Amino acid sequence: MRLILLGPPGAGKGTQATRLAKRFNLLHLSTGDMLRAAVTARSPIGLKVKNVMERGDLVSDDIVIDIISERIDEPDAANGFILDGFPRTVAQAEALSDLLDEKGLTLDCVIAIAVEDEALIERITGRYSCVKCGAGYHDVYHNPVVEGVCDTCDGTEFKRRADDNVETVKSRLLAYHGQTVPLIDHYTLRKLLTTVDGMANIDHITEEIAGVMAEISG
Repeated sequence: MRLILLGPPGAGKGTQATRLAKRFNLLHLSTGDMLRAAVTARSPIGLKVKNVMERGDLVSDDIVIDIISERIDEPDAANGFILDGFPRTVAQAEALSDLLDEKGLTLDCVIAIAVEDEALIERITGRYSCVKCGAGYHDVYHNPVVEGVCDTCDGTEFKRRADDNVETVKSRLLAYHGQTVPLIDHYTLRKLLTTVDGMANIDHITEEIAGVMAEISG
């Protein structure tokens, strides 16, 4: 099975993709994670996109398509994948369709996670993670049991993403509404789109998406 999780930044795409990939034995493809890994590694692509990402702007289509193309050729993608964070524009959707056609693959469904902007700003600006193991936390919703100590690895150093600030988040939301929302119409016309309520309980969202996936897979 091959599907896309669509939604604004902070909608919970990563959380849901991780859960669903494990349940259905699929590869979770987060373009954001792949690009951030390139930045951390200071690879040629990483150096190129570092400033773009910190401004909250969109990385060029060619770079992302090349990364995805290489990744889905790997053996662990043979059973299918969940794309998280791509496509973000109709042009990217068309480029992805061309890529899949070239590989003899098809897209099975697109799940749109709908969340209100104000809730997204609170979600994103409050999140932080453990430097040592990467475990995620939130100022309001999920702090470590022992203040200043990671629940997972007992690390004591935490970090926030450079682009997780109010101004950048608002910029990202503007980009989403201006460029990504048209994807709703794009995939609706192709009878691939299902929308779920991203304001609901996390477990409820998981089960709703899993139900759609199970129905499609037969």
